Amino acid sequence: MKLTRLAHCLAQAGMITGSITGFALPAQAQQQSKEVMQKVEITGSSIKRTSAEGALPLEIITRKQLEAAGIVTAEQLIATLNVNGNGSDNLASNADVTTGAQRGNNGASSANLRGQGADSTLVLLNGRRIATHGMKGAAVDLNSIPMAAVERVEILKDGASAIYGTDAIGGVINFILRKNFQGIQAQTFADLTQSPGGDINRVSLLAGFGNLDSDNYNVLLTASHSENQALRGDQRDFVNTFQPDRGLSVDTRGTPFATVFATSLGNTILSNKSNNGPLWPGSNQSANAINILNLPGAAGCNSIDGMSAYDYRLWDQAASRYACAWDTGRAAVLQQSVKNNNFVSRATLNIGGGHQVFAELLGSRVEVAKSFSPNQISPGSSFPASSFYPKTGAAYDMVFNAIAAQIPSIRSNYGLPIAYRWRCMECGNREINTSTDAARLQLGADGQLGQWDYRVGLSRAYSESQSTLGSGYNYTNVLASALGSGLINPFLLPGQKQSQAAMDLINSTSAKGVVLYGGKTTLTQADAAVSGALWKLPAGPLMAAFGTDLRREQYSFNGDARAANARPAILNAPFDDTNALPTVSRDIRALYAEFLIPVFKSLELTVAGRQDHYSGFGNTFNPKLALRYTPVEQVLLRASYNSGFRAPSFNQLFNGVTESPYSGKDLVDPATCAGLKADSNKPGCAVITPNILSGGKASLGPETAKQASLGVVWAPLSQFSMNLDLWEIRKENSIMAVDLNTLLQNYSLFKAQFIRDAGGNIVQIDQRWVNAGASLTRGIEVGASANGKLWNGKWTAGIDGSYLLEKKSRPNNNAPYGSSEVGRYTYTGDLGLRWKHSAYFSYSEGNWSSTLTQIFRSGYKDQVLPGVANGLITPANYNPDVKSYSIFNLSVTYNGFKNLSLSAGIKNLFNTDPPFAINYDSNSGAGSSWEPRVADPRGRSVTMMATYTFK
Repeated sequence: MKLTRLAHCLAQAGMITGSITGFALPAQAQQQSKEVMQKVEITGSSIKRTSAEGALPLEIITRKQLEAAGIVTAEQLIATLNVNGNGSDNLASNADVTTGAQRGNNGASSANLRGQGADSTLVLLNGRRIATHGMKGAAVDLNSIPMAAVERVEILKDGASAIYGTDAIGGVINFILRKNFQGIQAQTFADLTQSPGGDINRVSLLAGFGNLDSDNYNVLLTASHSENQALRGDQRDFVNTFQPDRGLSVDTRGTPFATVFATSLGNTILSNKSNNGPLWPGSNQSANAINILNLPGAAGCNSIDGMSAYDYRLWDQAASRYACAWDTGRAAVLQQSVKNNNFVSRATLNIGGGHQVFAELLGSRVEVAKSFSPNQISPGSSFPASSFYPKTGAAYDMVFNAIAAQIPSIRSNYGLPIAYRWRCMECGNREINTSTDAARLQLGADGQLGQWDYRVGLSRAYSESQSTLGSGYNYTNVLASALGSGLINPFLLPGQKQSQAAMDLINSTSAKGVVLYGGKTTLTQADAAVSGALWKLPAGPLMAAFGTDLRREQYSFNGDARAANARPAILNAPFDDTNALPTVSRDIRALYAEFLIPVFKSLELTVAGRQDHYSGFGNTFNPKLALRYTPVEQVLLRASYNSGFRAPSFNQLFNGVTESPYSGKDLVDPATCAGLKADSNKPGCAVITPNILSGGKASLGPETAKQASLGVVWAPLSQFSMNLDLWEIRKENSIMAVDLNTLLQNYSLFKAQFIRDAGGNIVQIDQRWVNAGASLTRGIEVGASANGKLWNGKWTAGIDGSYLLEKKSRPNNNAPYGSSEVGRYTYTGDLGLRWKHSAYFSYSEGNWSSTLTQIFRSGYKDQVLPGVANGLITPANYNPDVKSYSIFNLSVTYNGFKNLSLSAGIKNLFNTDPPFAINYDSNSGAGSSWEPRVADPRGRSVTMMATYTFK
């Protein structure tokens, strides 16, 4: 088949056999695009055709492109895609304390096409489903993808529920593995950062025996091991949560040198069973929190590493004027430690008559270590008066005398214990280690029956995860007793250390090794499809495909694995016992059909539909229409319309109710504070700290979507093409945990979610999953590519961009759409960046090839903390806008040695830091001065890859 000018240009531009998201198409692939193209099944369709004939925007990234770019993990790949949203779906975004819907997502990294969410993006392996991550059961874990065995990645930028069923609202990512390889290939890869921390290494071995064409069989074996080294916050200078002149500071007074507190739990040096401390001499201001390092004339909070003065004005806490704070962001890892082992084995046999059978077994074990700030010890039910620092403590007189010198009125309290907030550095960083075992056995056959192609398959897949406590977690009651003994000193000055007896006491309370929880998902699937020509029409054959899909999905979650009568409390261990769930399951039966109708030689219409039956939900039918029109050889017009749906995950249906205290300083009662800005000086606008309810709801129904796209590709020359696609997705009955800001702003619609006591005070806010409201997302995807000859070689250049026109939502059908979320900070979920692009320039000559790429992400409106929001303070260097983020990567490949390929590169050529951003949550204490949903924290790194093939 000879390619038309348009198809040939599309191939070179990356629209068919290459990518234009910063990965230049190698010269070898360009040459192959000129050859005869066989009929293949393309992601997004069940009809076999040449890849030049599709009507939907499909991006294909080859193995060679991945290797040239130094990409060895699926998470790295997804981060470069402009079509992927900027959600809290990567390991860096979940490296600190997590709350609400993010809880229990340990060790998982997911895709999020067009910002529709990880659970609305379908991830396939060789065109078939794999099990979702065992911990939450909502989305596929990208860490389980065997990237060393991947031949190419196909990304469908369109909804596909009419072909694949649920999850395919945002689009489809299909990882296609290598086949019919002969020989042995060894590969080693290193990605080494210029600054300490964050190195990435991988070794892999590939072996293949037999040639399908000549021997009628092939056996393929792949094994790989990769490690991502942890990158700590204190290893990067841009991580600094103490920047009050820019509107950012830490809201935690739990410090390595303890801060003294007033409390109603008992009589202490600051108060007699009251949360209000003594008055400062000559004022009406109480002193509820005091750190003696911050008193006038003292050494200062910053005399202890990581500490600084508490910004009482920014957080509107005047009673904490002389408190200290500690930078929790520096303690959290920016890149979690990941160890990944996986294998792929596949045996394929031609049995004659155009029929082929295969068996495929793949498996992985992923170990992820999450590490963040040491625990904070605070007066409360876990640490009653008996745990306070006694008069017998070595530092008692020093602390008491320092405060009494400033506030003489407390002298009569000498001898009473000291209540305090203390960051237990000796306990170590809190660590949660998560291991996930995943596997899939796939049996299948495909071939031809007459003029019809067929394929059948049977598979069983599972993903099983378990999280275990590491350091930093201690048995609460034992630790409280140890603190009350006075042996442990929470007031260590610079250079001082705990005594050996104190360390032995702390270590004796450790809960390291306790299993936190675990989960398992299982997927059993049988599928069959046929495709071929129904009859001939004047413009060509009418092609059709018919198929069926039968699945059983199962999920279980075990909560605390300890015996029910032997579960002593562990301080701040995030057990999810309320979510313990014995094995639950649902069955899905589906029939689908697809027709490719050649209306004219230049006009093709695709009509598809799928009927699904979900046990517990009933039936749903989802159609799809796609149009491909070439009025002239140089122009392709395309359009599509489809509906989609997503069934709620088992977690969203069956999770129990979790009650978590809210400790942020930005929440007010919407019934008494019309402006919704916390301000202690305004009646009714004082900060409230209710408990937040999260969990599942068995009455949830599926969410539905309608989406459409309209695009054009123009290729006036064989050396140039450009494309533009306008798309829109509308979701209804969205499954969501309505965020606090939305609940507050629409209080009249959500009064039932605000639960009050007899005195009218808000004590709980219900944030459980609901089918609420709708969302609208609209954008434009653009691209251009050119190529030519230069000197004795060839060059290619291109750009791929995504422009977000609209992103807004409404909390329920009775509410209007809210303001645009484009370019505006949100703490969780998808961050709607207005513009993203990737650009590249590549040159190849002889055995050499090189590529320069740029990745760009636009800025957005930053978060505003309470003191700035209510006008109490105007930081000197405050900027409400987060700057754009742009990095350049350079790579070189040499293939001049026999059987050996060498590649080297520099990522982040100019060592660009992430832009400053106020990404801090005062409720959980997580986050710092950069945005992990946008930027890569590793900085400049050097990549090296060597591939040797034994023949």
